[in-house]
Amino acid sequence: MTDRTGRVQIDLFSTLDGVMQAPGGPDEDPSGGFAYGGWQAPLEDDVVGERVIAGIRGMDALLLGRRTYDIFAAYWPRFDADGPVGEIARIFNAVPKYVATRGAHDLPWENSHRLGDDLPAEIARLRTDHADVHVVGSIDFARTLVAEGLFDVLNVWMYPIVLGAGKRLFPAEGGAHGLTLLEPPVAGSAGAIALRYGPGEPVRTGDMT
Repeated sequence: MTDRTGRVQIDLFSTLDGVMQAPGGPDEDPSGGFAYGGWQAPLEDDVVGERVIAGIRGMDALLLGRRTYDIFAAYWPRFDADGPVGEIARIFNAVPKYVATRGAHDLPWENSHRLGDDLPAEIARLRTDHADVHVVGSIDFARTLVAEGLFDVLNVWMYPIVLGAGKRLFPAEGGAHGLTLLEPPVAGSAGAIALRYGPGEPVRTGDMT
């Protein structure tokens, strides 16, 4: 069994009905005809922002799906400003970036590396090489990590909005998963709730009567 010297954290923003697609902007991921890109922006919350920044300050590597990598690589290296967002840019630009991608695609962002095809072995290697690896967005890749149990912490910021359609971490055709609550939920001023889970026991059933 591989010793886990580091941890893999997945950071996702979710609506109340579990939609996690394109929270940041209209052009982030319009696949499937998704019409609500940027749904998170009007619901800005200081508590959520503080927790996001705290997590980013602790990371020493980014692990991204290809779509999110392309979005980040086109934005963060060119970002030049002070304040919290400037701090995010400096950290993202400095840490190693590992990308889950098929084929020999160009990875222009400095200090970017293609993830190997043996995902369990690659995650074990990242846990050995790094203390705190964060998966940001990358919903399709995050779904694979959760389905295969290749994560240590799942951070979900759930917002008081329902969209009905869009990509979800747990789609209707997915499998059953048990999770463990790692700390009490924290509510923000705009109604968002920070939830922090780890892997849990297999799902069991019972009889309430």
